[in-house]
Amino acid sequence: MQPPRDAPYPELKASHTIERVGRPFTDRKPPPAAPVWAVIDGLGRYHVLVAALELDVFDTLGRLGPSSVDEVNAVLGCSPSHLRTLLDAVVALGLLDQVAGRYELNDTARRYLVSDGPATMAALVPVAPGPHDNWRHLAETVRRGRPATPIEDDPAAFYLPLVEGTFTTMHRCATRSDRQLRWSAMRAPRVLDLGAGAAPWAIAICEGNPSATAVVNDIPGVIEAAARACDRFGVTDRVEFRPGDFHSIPIESESYDIVVLGHVCRTEGADGTRALLARAFSALRPEGLLILADYFVDPEHKSPHAVVMAATMMASTVHGNGFTTDEYAGWIRDAGFEAIRLIEPIGFQQQLVAVRPRLPVRRTATNDTGGDRWNRSI
Repeated sequence: MQPPRDAPYPELKASHTIERVGRPFTDRKPPPAAPVWAVIDGLGRYHVLVAALELDVFDTLGRLGPSSVDEVNAVLGCSPSHLRTLLDAVVALGLLDQVAGRYELNDTARRYLVSDGPATMAALVPVAPGPHDNWRHLAETVRRGRPATPIEDDPAAFYLPLVEGTFTTMHRCATRSDRQLRWSAMRAPRVLDLGAGAAPWAIAICEGNPSATAVVNDIPGVIEAAARACDRFGVTDRVEFRPGDFHSIPIESESYDIVVLGHVCRTEGADGTRALLARAFSALRPEGLLILADYFVDPEHKSPHAVVMAATMMASTVHGNGFTTDEYAGWIRDAGFEAIRLIEPIGFQQQLVAVRPRLPVRRTATNDTGGDRWNRSI
């Protein structure tokens, strides 16, 4: 018997019914190759954007306005034919406009790709995937269970450009969080920002509450970015900088009203996250607030951004991975927190928020109906 061949739609309709051979219209008709091509094209698309940023295409067009290839090249000094191809590729990506042979910024480029855009990602794009060479060796990383060149070997070299590149988005997210968390109404809150990067959270809270003070932590080589940002926003006089590993630096017990773990837990893995949550619980006063921001994987592990972020952690860190909101919430409960909720101050930027209870908490087994694993002692 010959294997079934690809058949035109009328034949499928006439002969290929679910009663005869299974799923109608699908078993013989081949699936489209578009998902495969999308992945293949993705590599080229990314490097087109990285090259355009490296060559200063967006800032140059921002200064020049609508310009021909020759006018842009008079500033950039590239091969004219190659520059035209690059500009055309950026237009095809929807990141520039071209009308009658003149290239210009569109709204997306003005907001995200010029260096002084209101939500610029220009510095983030080159570093967001992690070290590029680690992706070339991903198969070996999966075999060995460890990347060949983890970022832990030289963390400051990786994290410094990353925290500077993500600052604009994280600061906007932190500022918007006040609409739901209302730290601006707190009385002289003291903030502990662990693994703060350029300190977008500490800065946003100090901006929103003139009586707030903060302890900002990160490793040497990165914490200097926080110092520069605090100086730029005029809050340095209310911030203490505490360099070092957030697993081992001294932290005062029951001394803080807010503890921030902003996009640090996914690099630490399950055990490291549990350890950080225990330190956060100890540091908070009763009724103090935990803010854990991250990219949370959906329960079925199908959300593209969060799942690919998990792969990014796998590719370049020793312990990092992606975790679901349920996994994080379970660890937060195990640390002793209550009143856990999920907020999304801006699109694709979520946070789990929890409170250290005023009264002692005792552990109880989860019942068959899925009840809360924790009850407050009365």
